[in-house]
Amino acid sequence: MTDLPLPRDLEAPVGELVLELAGHLGERATVDLCVELLEGADRNDHPDAMPYLTGVVFDETSPKFYPSQWKDYWVRTWGARGLLYVWHDSAATAVVAGLDDEHWRPAEMCLKVSTKRELGEAGPRAAVLAVEGELPRVRVQALRTLGAVGDTEHVDVVRSLLEDEEAQVRRQAARSLSQLARRLDLDVALD
Repeated sequence: MTDLPLPRDLEAPVGELVLELAGHLGERATVDLCVELLEGADRNDHPDAMPYLTGVVFDETSPKFYPSQWKDYWVRTWGARGLLYVWHDSAATAVVAGLDDEHWRPAEMCLKVSTKRELGEAGPRAAVLAVEGELPRVRVQALRTLGAVGDTEHVDVVRSLLEDEEAQVRRQAARSLSQLARRLDLDVALD
C-alpha cells in the first residue's frame, strides 16, 4: 500500500473519509481494499488506510487509538461500510458472501450495501436473516433489502413478519410488502 497522509479531518463523516481515500488510491483500488477487509484481511496490513475507514488513527501515540479493543468483525464491518460510498460491481460477490458472516454486524452492513446497490442476489439470504436474525435491527434491515431487491418468492416471508413480536419489524414488514407490491406490480394485501 502507498504511504497515505492522514485524513484532512478525522471528525468528518465516514462517507467523506472514504471518498478522500478514493481520491488518493482511486475508486477501484478503494473498492478492492474494502472487499479485502470484508473478506477478513488483517487491519495491520493497511494501517495508512484504516483512518479513512474508521475515523481513528491506528497509532499508539494518538488519542484516538483503539485497535486492541476492536474485534476482527469490526474490520469486516468497516470494509462493507466503505462499499456504501465507493462501488464496483466486482464487490457484489463478497457482499453477498458477507451476509453469512458469523457476527451480526458485518452481515447487517452487507444487507445495507445490498439494499443501496440493489443486489438481487442478496434476496435469498436476506429472506433467511429476516426470519432468523437474532436482533430486531438485523431483521429490519433484511426486510429493507427484500423491499428493495426481493422477488415474488420473498412475499410470503415478508408477509409472515407482519406478525413479528417486535413492532419495528412489523412496521418494516408492512413497508417492504408495499414496496415489493409496487416494484413487482403485485396485488398484495397487507393482512
